[in-house]
Amino acid sequence: MSLPWNRPKAVLLLEDGTVFHGYAFSGSGRTLGEVVFNTGMTGYQEVLTDPSYKGQIVAMTYPLTGTYGINREDMESAAVQVEGFIVKEYQEFASNWRSDRSLAAFLAQYGKIGIEGIDTRALTRHLRVRGAMRGIIATDTDNLAELMDQVQTYPGLNGIDLVKEVTCQKPYRWRNGKREEIDSPQWLPSDGRLRVAALDCGVKYNILRMLENAGCQVLVFPAHSTASQILSCNPDGIFLSNGPGDPAAVHYVIETVRDLFGKKPIFGICLGHQMMGLALGGRTFKLKFGHRGTNQPVKDLTTGKIEITSQNHGYSVDPDSLSRMPVRLTHINLNDNTLEGMAHLEIPAFCVQYHPEASPGPHDASYLFDRFIEMIRDNKPAIKAAV
Repeated sequence: MSLPWNRPKAVLLLEDGTVFHGYAFSGSGRTLGEVVFNTGMTGYQEVLTDPSYKGQIVAMTYPLTGTYGINREDMESAAVQVEGFIVKEYQEFASNWRSDRSLAAFLAQYGKIGIEGIDTRALTRHLRVRGAMRGIIATDTDNLAELMDQVQTYPGLNGIDLVKEVTCQKPYRWRNGKREEIDSPQWLPSDGRLRVAALDCGVKYNILRMLENAGCQVLVFPAHSTASQILSCNPDGIFLSNGPGDPAAVHYVIETVRDLFGKKPIFGICLGHQMMGLALGGRTFKLKFGHRGTNQPVKDLTTGKIEITSQNHGYSVDPDSLSRMPVRLTHINLNDNTLEGMAHLEIPAFCVQYHPEASPGPHDASYLFDRFIEMIRDNKPAIKAAV
């Protein structure tokens, strides 16, 4: 067993000059990103592969990480998406029958730096007080002046389009729980299933799994697809995916969503929720330290019920900017009263800021996929008559 102090030294430097010292358990060199924290006790593999974390260095607040290794089934994309990974203590030996490699080997496979020995409680408290901020991890130097120069030149996330870095480059079909490459976007022969076109801004695989499990054929389109390209396949419904970065920077997706309004039933999650809000003429703003974890309480304003939800977002839709829009606010976050869901009053379209597909996290909100199916059927007379 390799003890931490026998590993290469590493330094984490934040843009306000705060320094944390630790040891690298995977990777070497330097990596820049926005430093954030995740409060989940499990699910580090899903966190690492979630495209919404592109551009971010993630610290896990649970003190021991790596205990159950990595497996092939729990991937949320085809690669590790985080820029760097911070844990209090790395467990080198995995103890789970599903594991086929260690966390360190997984990070190394994708050229990512993982560091341990950091006081993640102190780091989290600092980020909660000061807010998420730019930072750098380095294993090749402890020259703080040199590293600070790099941090200061790093632009951060505001105004940056990260969607283009995680979206697919051409349409593909999601079939039997896997990505299936196709020459052109076309459906399988009619088998009675609903046809859903998913706009990929960094979609998590578990969303596609749940759409398929709900009885849908799923075609996934790149984020740069136009509304006419998507509608040319005549889908029954349209899904707007999660994704990374500043939603206001992705103007082409906002325009596409605006052009899709009223054409087909629409369901959006996370960035999809923000895109819907911006397409309606609303505004988004950056949260101080974001919502990232599996225990966020959300109130359904329609039923009054409380859901414990999985979340991963650093921006939020300003509800005041929607006051004159034809929408009904459906969900709020009970920790800070930020907007967590809305529904259009005139066309079949709704969205939520949180992740009903979880992975990891509770399944309190999985009913939203059924609601989407019901909305499609209600707006497709031929299907409605057949059920």
